[in-house]
Amino acid sequence: MTAATVDLTELQRDAFTELVNIGVSKAAASLRGMIGVQVLLSVPSVEIVSQGQAARMIGEREASELVVVHQDFTGAFAGRALLIFPQENGRELVRAVAGEELSPEEVSEMEEEALTETGNVILNGCLATMANLLQRTLTMSLPEVMRGDGQRIFRPTGDVGGDALVLFLYINFSVRERDIRGYIAMLMDLPSLESLKVLIDDFVERAIGETEA
Repeated sequence: MTAATVDLTELQRDAFTELVNIGVSKAAASLRGMIGVQVLLSVPSVEIVSQGQAARMIGEREASELVVVHQDFTGAFAGRALLIFPQENGRELVRAVAGEELSPEEVSEMEEEALTETGNVILNGCLATMANLLQRTLTMSLPEVMRGDGQRIFRPTGDVGGDALVLFLYINFSVRERDIRGYIAMLMDLPSLESLKVLIDDFVERAIGETEA
C-alpha cells in the first residue's frame, strides 16, 4: 500500500495545514503560559508518506539520535501522534523550559519529565484544537518518551499496523530566542485517514458557507 492511495487535493492540504497551524498556535500559547516566555511554532508543510519513507526522510535530515514524545489518540480518527526532536534540540528545549542555569547533569535528570510535559502540551493542544474545529472529540493516552532512529520511531505498533501511513509535519520552534527544529508526525491507518479527509471536506464546506453568508 502506498501513500498515493490517500493523496490530498490542494484544497484539502491547505485546509489541513491551516488546521494544524491553528492547533500548534494554541499549543504554543499553552506552552508560553507554562514557561512564561514567548513561544512561536509554525508548520510550513504537510506530507503523507509511508512509514518507510518517513524513516528515510528524517534519516536524511537528522544524523543524530532522535528523542520522541508520543501519544495514542482514538475517536473520529485514530492513530499515534509523535513530537520528534534531534537529541541536542531536545536538551535545548529542556533548558528553555526548565531554566538556563541548569548544569548538564541537571538537564539530563530533568529531560524525561520536561519532554513529557512539553510533548503533552503540544500534542494534546494541537490535536484537541483540530478535533474541536472538525466538530469531533479525541481521547489521548498519557505521553511516553522514546529514543532511537527513524526506523524505530516509525515501526508498526499496536493498532497501527504495517500498512500505516504518516502525516509528516515539519515544525519550526522559537523558544527564548533559541531555534529548535522538530517534527510532528501522525501514524494513521488508511480507514482513519479516509475519515479525516471526510472531516476536512466538511470543515471546508462550513468555511465556504460562512464566507458566503
